[in-house]
Amino acid sequence: MNITNKTVLITGANRGIGRALVDEALRRGAKKVYAGTRSALQHSDKRVTPLTLDVTSASQIQRAADEVGALDVLINNAGIAIYDDLSTSDAIEQHLAVNLFGAFNVTRAFLPLLRRLKGAIVNILSLSSIAPLPVLPAYAISKAAAFSMTQSLRALLAGQGVTVHAVLLGPIDTDMTRGIEVPKASPESAAHGIFDGLEKGEEDIFPDPWSQSLAEGWGDGVAKALERQLATFVARERVES
Repeated sequence: MNITNKTVLITGANRGIGRALVDEALRRGAKKVYAGTRSALQHSDKRVTPLTLDVTSASQIQRAADEVGALDVLINNAGIAIYDDLSTSDAIEQHLAVNLFGAFNVTRAFLPLLRRLKGAIVNILSLSSIAPLPVLPAYAISKAAAFSMTQSLRALLAGQGVTVHAVLLGPIDTDMTRGIEVPKASPESAAHGIFDGLEKGEEDIFPDPWSQSLAEGWGDGVAKALERQLATFVARERVES
């Protein structure tokens, strides 16, 4: 998936990684970038079209889908991360509403356009999808669920020409990680790594130094092998039907 002359939609595009993804898509020659945000967005490049898009709002998702005429790449980036201790279910429900169901509902709405152009879905996840950071347990639960959704969609859509990619981020220097004192990559370098991985056709993208240290072990590991093995059940059902 070369981004040159492609149309890209990015949710959560107003700051952090989302804003960096918008700028990186433009730098790589995207024809049009739809920037989905909950509040108004200003951008000097005429290729950027702002979209009012709260991923928890069914009406806004549908309005955005009606406005976008063609789409090559959907990047589900919108997300929240709130510190909690799992003392109640409130934080889990908040995180699932955005990080899981938001991405799922946006994907469903734009899937017909992506099928038409044999496009790509890129879900911005986290290493917390694999192992939780205990100070953000509800966030980790939602990202683990979103990773499982990503893997399922990958298998289900493979025969329809739509590729599905998981971005497993390490710590990135954004508002979301302000209270975590560890070395962090810049949003710009992460965005560069994400598009590099997409252009290389990587199913699971490890775009920053922290995550890259796990990439080889993940690709050759038992979890990835099991995913590939189980995905054959979908292919088998397609052949039999």
